Amino acid sequence: MLALAAPASAGPDATRDAMDRLGEILELRIEDHQIDPEAVVPALLVSAEPRYEASTDWFTVRAIEVLQRAFGEESLRLCEACMAPRAFVDDGRITYQAGPIGLDEVARLDDQTRGKAARAKSAIWLDEQRGGVSVRIVDLATGRVIFAQNGDPFLIEQRNTARTYTLAEEYERRARGDSITQAFVDLVVYPKQHVSLDWTDQWGKTNANLTGITISLVDPVAGIGAVHYRRVPVLNALIGAKLVVSVPTALVRIVGDTDVIDPLLTGVALTRVPFGRSNYGAVLSVSTNGVFGVGLSLMNISLLPVIP
Repeated sequence: MLALAAPASAGPDATRDAMDRLGEILELRIEDHQIDPEAVVPALLVSAEPRYEASTDWFTVRAIEVLQRAFGEESLRLCEACMAPRAFVDDGRITYQAGPIGLDEVARLDDQTRGKAARAKSAIWLDEQRGGVSVRIVDLATGRVIFAQNGDPFLIEQRNTARTYTLAEEYERRARGDSITQAFVDLVVYPKQHVSLDWTDQWGKTNANLTGITISLVDPVAGIGAVHYRRVPVLNALIGAKLVVSVPTALVRIVGDTDVIDPLLTGVALTRVPFGRSNYGAVLSVSTNGVFGVGLSLMNISLLPVIP
């Protein structure tokens, strides 16, 4: 279980900012089709419960504003009976209920009070929490959760949730044995030059191995070969080697026994160290041609560290 840090700020001021972020999130999820408005509206606002006394006067109104901005002005119904203790008379029996309302009760209240309007498709709970708000949209017919999200002013919980899902997906990928493709461009410039492009598959139980092909442009010129790296914990570096065949030399060797520019086979030892979590890194290479130098490595072909 992953323990998440408590929000840095809490209270009505944080709630106001969290409401703004929630409105933006809903609009984005509608735009990228993760939320289908046709499956949501008309919707019943079942709960808009403030946590703090200072939020009581404005929280419900602000919740309605956020939801109407996302789904439209005619999309929402406020279920005041859902937020209060309920009494039901049925077949000579009186039932009084003050706890959380269920989907069956929400649908029954909608049937009793909507008149000739269309039946509600979903129920929405939007409540104030410590450090922000929480929203849950549920399909009344099936009980399917259409959307659920905790919102805070800085979207910390959303980032933590995304990180948790990413880790879960990574564990599943490792269990299946699927590989990850990584691409590198190495630009060694001082004191001598080595320029190459690598395409590798990252594999292994701990993702520590990268194996693939390399195309060399300098040292050797116009070469192609195989490459293997091993990730080490120190600085998260990659240490490996390449074995490259010089294509011009191989073509000349077919008709003669002369090396045009480079020998037929060139070995290159290489160490790559990333700069933090960016796609930039430093590279050190030494080849059997006596070429050595340091330079820059573009990992997954990113020209600038600010571009993912």
